[in-house]
Amino acid sequence: MDLLLNKVLNLTREEIENSKIEFNMKAGKGGQSFIDRWLKHTEEEKATGTCKDCSYWGWYGDKRNFRPGQWVFSFSRMTDDEWLLISVAKIIDTPKDTWANVEILDRFKPFFGRLIVKCKKGNTFSRYVFNLNKYLEQITVKEILPFIYSGETFEGYDRVHLPFHRLEDIFNGRMLPTYYEALKKVTGVYCLTDTHTGKLYIGSATGEEGVAQRWGNYLDSKHGGNKKLIELYEKKGAEYFEKYFTYTLLEYFNLSYDPIKILEREQYWKKCLGTIKNGYNDN
Repeated sequence: MDLLLNKVLNLTREEIENSKIEFNMKAGKGGQSFIDRWLKHTEEEKATGTCKDCSYWGWYGDKRNFRPGQWVFSFSRMTDDEWLLISVAKIIDTPKDTWANVEILDRFKPFFGRLIVKCKKGNTFSRYVFNLNKYLEQITVKEILPFIYSGETFEGYDRVHLPFHRLEDIFNGRMLPTYYEALKKVTGVYCLTDTHTGKLYIGSATGEEGVAQRWGNYLDSKHGGNKKLIELYEKKGAEYFEKYFTYTLLEYFNLSYDPIKILEREQYWKKCLGTIKNGYNDN
């Protein structure tokens, strides 16, 4: 069952009637998207909802979008129907043709940059500020991220190519938790690349939690228990792996796929890329 937005916000009827919602898409037709503008701000500004050029434009033509005392819930578009809460504030005043002066509402700060909702707004750019009660029963919560949104997206299994620091962020929940969940849902054959020397290591993931389980081993140990990688680790240390190693998914299969066939594909890639003779595979 869908979780409606107010189950998270817990607004009273009086607060709802006194509130506006803004759906920020682009800075004018063909302009920069507001989510891209927001992403360029500092982590402190994102966490405190004070990205000045992202929320609370006070005017629509000759009409004010807000009146003093109103609350405004500011969202930026991520995809067509998905929106990120970036700020909530009380309007102090609305100087002509500029951003409103506001007081950020601390009560909602834990959700800034983390609360993602779903709502069909459409692509009309001229109207973006509405009474909150118009949309409150239509907006559902998709997820609350454990960390502030970083802009990263999961683009598909055929595009999984990660340097060590990004893999670490994904596994620690600092970047797109759904990326980690996606890696748990597939088994497959992967390639580790030493970008300093160009040497490759081909491996396979056949465990119950798929690629995520196997790559988690590399995050913990750096070498994953492989003979030549252990030798490299003992010679160069953990920092070498963190600086130079990338992780690429070559082939992926569902969790019920025959592990023997996956191992056959692993051997195929080792032969194709010559990783036993020229890389880090020892068999």
